[in-house]
Amino acid sequence: MQGLADGYFILPYTIGDYLAQARLGPIDTDHPAFAAVEREVRHRTERLLAVRGSQSVDALHRELGLVLWNQCGMARTRAGLEDAIAKIRELRERFWREVAVGGGGEELNQALERAGRVADFMEFAELMCVDALRREESCGGHFREEFQTPDGEAKRDDARFSHVAAWEWTGAGHEPRLHLEPLAFEYVHLAQRSYR
Repeated sequence: MQGLADGYFILPYTIGDYLAQARLGPIDTDHPAFAAVEREVRHRTERLLAVRGSQSVDALHRELGLVLWNQCGMARTRAGLEDAIAKIRELRERFWREVAVGGGGEELNQALERAGRVADFMEFAELMCVDALRREESCGGHFREEFQTPDGEAKRDDARFSHVAAWEWTGAGHEPRLHLEPLAFEYVHLAQRSYR
């Protein structure tokens, strides 16, 4: 939670400072990657505008937030995470059937921009719950109620989870792809924390 709060205030300054100092080369819009992303964005924009549903983006976003708050917050359980994943998948399907986005796609459209962000949040929320479900330990922001000491402290599993996990979204209805990068600790030794 502190990372989210700190990130909210610090990230805008960090990114701005980086971009102000970065020496970027010329951008070639003829590159195949540019054309592919442009097609993808155009398709997504057209898809969002074509839905013409009756649910506001804010209502669907709020519903997603409640699922995460209740089932993927500071304390989590296997059953709660499995339920959250099912609810998020159902909500994402409903989003693409029922979202109402006013305006058009050829001008500045904040409603369209917001809808695109919430569509991203749906995917990100599922990946976050999938990761929390896979992480069968309690460590940092991952407090799984099934994995705690008899005193109620977080029970780590450094043998299985001493890595960085990055999940790749592979599309609705497809299992996400997990990328792992092992962590090596040369100067700091891993240790169980105790708040008693």
